[in-house]
Amino acid sequence: MIYMDNAATTKTKKEVVDEMLEYFTILYGNPSSIYEFAGKSRDAIENARNIISDTINATSDEIYFTSGGTESDNWALRTVAKAYKNKGKHIITSKIEHPAILKTSKNLEDLDFKISYIDVDEYGVIKLQRLIDEITDETILVSVMMANNEIGTIEPISKIGKICHERGIIFHTDAVQAYGQIPIDVRQMNIDLLSASAHKFHGPKGIGFLYINDSVKTVPLLFGGGQEKGLRAGTQNVPSIVGMAKAAELSHNNMMNKARYKVSLRDYFIERILREIPFSRLNGSRRNRLPGNINISFQFVEASEILALLDMKGICASSGSACSSNSSKPSHVLISIGLPEELAYSSIRFTISDETTKDEIDFVVNNTKNIISELRKKSSEYNSYFTK
Repeated sequence: MIYMDNAATTKTKKEVVDEMLEYFTILYGNPSSIYEFAGKSRDAIENARNIISDTINATSDEIYFTSGGTESDNWALRTVAKAYKNKGKHIITSKIEHPAILKTSKNLEDLDFKISYIDVDEYGVIKLQRLIDEITDETILVSVMMANNEIGTIEPISKIGKICHERGIIFHTDAVQAYGQIPIDVRQMNIDLLSASAHKFHGPKGIGFLYINDSVKTVPLLFGGGQEKGLRAGTQNVPSIVGMAKAAELSHNNMMNKARYKVSLRDYFIERILREIPFSRLNGSRRNRLPGNINISFQFVEASEILALLDMKGICASSGSACSSNSSKPSHVLISIGLPEELAYSSIRFTISDETTKDEIDFVVNNTKNIISELRKKSSEYNSYFTK
């Protein structure tokens, strides 16, 4: 099998699993208990908090553990909406956000909040002047993802944060795809809240974190015990928290060299595809994109057919976000960057890791070429194109 869907999830590193194991069978104490044995679990949690905070230049008391990116996104929007509703009920986001942001925004609309959805350009970059134009005295929050999960475009986060802070507006970024891939400094980038999820950077599933700047007012997400400073009740998942911290540590060790390696494979893949497969189109920016992200439209063929045939060759890829893979609608991201529906339906996302090899890239490209060629032979649209 050749795994080319690392934006959907990543393989948990062996070092991460090894780090987690003793917290299942040896150091299994409940961190909320008061005896010494439980204190070892409590210490492990605080050590993990320190490791993660260091990776984004935050303090440890600004890190809150969650079940993953979706929960972190929900919490970020809801806590600001509830805590600042007396100041205003206007929130701004972009049209290409993850469903966790877009659906939470729709729910807040039902609660009488006004949500503005900002356009992006043809590469998926938010239009800053449109953002500025939408800001009012009622605006309490702006939420823009750091990097897009489908097309990999990296947003101008520092500039967006600066715009917000100059106007007294809180800024949240969904960094689920970016964390562990590119450097993040919440101070320099003017970020007030940040979401991340461990399974996107070779950690376990079902665990993530939300960074909340200590100047931001919050309300509890879950009620019960006093865990996470009383803001998220529930017994902490010690093995997964420890595993996430180890994954964070590993992903940030030698990050730039790993990024350069992925960029070299990514660019080689893109160059071969665009050169060797006619009527193919790269979606998103050629350079301003995540190191391992490739999103290509193959005109005249359906993505679902391509994926089925790739699967038969042992190649795992996707047609977009794993969280919306069951939807029959075209990608809202691709539509937002101006792709016609027929191209949106013919788009494939390949995402690589630092374990991907050049031989694997060649195998995938060669098989993709053959699959596209065979499918186009059966395409009436393709054949009629040349008989006009």
